[in-house]
Amino acid sequence: MKLSKFKFTLPEELLAERPAEEREEARLMVVNRATGEIEHKHFKDVLDYFDDGDLMVMNDTKVFPARMYGNKEKTGARIEVFLLRELNRESLLWDVLVDPARKIRIGNKLYFGDDDLVAEVIDNTTSRGRTLRFLFEGPYEEFKAIIEKLGETPIPKYIKREVEPEDADRYQTVYAKNEGAVAAPTAGLHFSKHLLKRLEIKGIDFAFLTLHVGLGTFRSVEVEDLTKHKMDSEEIHINEKCVEQVNSAKRSKKRICAVGTTSMRVMESSVSTDGFLKPFDGWTNRFIFPPYDFSLANCMITNFHTPESTLLMMTCAFGGYDLIMKAYKEAIKEKYRFYTYGDAMLII
Repeated sequence: MKLSKFKFTLPEELLAERPAEEREEARLMVVNRATGEIEHKHFKDVLDYFDDGDLMVMNDTKVFPARMYGNKEKTGARIEVFLLRELNRESLLWDVLVDPARKIRIGNKLYFGDDDLVAEVIDNTTSRGRTLRFLFEGPYEEFKAIIEKLGETPIPKYIKREVEPEDADRYQTVYAKNEGAVAAPTAGLHFSKHLLKRLEIKGIDFAFLTLHVGLGTFRSVEVEDLTKHKMDSEEIHINEKCVEQVNSAKRSKKRICAVGTTSMRVMESSVSTDGFLKPFDGWTNRFIFPPYDFSLANCMITNFHTPESTLLMMTCAFGGYDLIMKAYKEAIKEKYRFYTYGDAMLII
């Protein structure tokens, strides 16, 4: 499969700048793989497609306020620092992206807030990547509290407006628990507590696993031959309880719905030779594109993705290339909202 197969023209006005007023009021396109039928619903109608004993598998990662602004020593130049991941807790070493990168060299110091925090650049990792050591003497909890105070919700760059207070809540799933993501697992953003309760009353079960979403998920593919693209590694965790729930649903031939491409990637990263889920703690760089045989999930909820993205490729692998591209054409015609704060698709 070639990169150019995933090209399409997406009108800029369909990139959602803000979430739907209520989480569950986003639109929902339902795509039936068996019949090729496409239905237009609202997300709360997801309830109609699941029955007692069906399972939804959700990514419970929690987004932290990863975007910070500091000033370079001497020149005072304003520098954006995007915290990617903690490398060493004791040394307060972090993997970050800086912008503008050309101004930031090894040995430079950056000052944050009213000099609440100082960091020193100790390594270059990629063209925009740096390793920072935060120079902070107090307890770790105090350091994290300062990051919380100075950092802002890392909504995607394509959203041209300033971060608003409501983003802290809406750029987070209502079941977010394990902190470590720098981007939200967006399919889960449509679930309200009320909708989860209604699903629970109907007998639907929920299994939770974790993938700490990094920026690699959104890195553009720059090779025409997809077999040559390398995904960045992201941290994942699958506990025994989740394994039991998924395997039990599989044995009972129930619906297993991956809520989001991240949940799907986690499951597909830890499958036994006989096609069941195994516990796992570690990292995955699994890249899923057509053709691909899925082992566990038999339906998926996902958002509408941008052209040539790895997320679109996985969606096509699951739903079938021709059917998903037809659905996307219809989504554009019907003015569905795309990307992070956009509408949803249920593939059954």
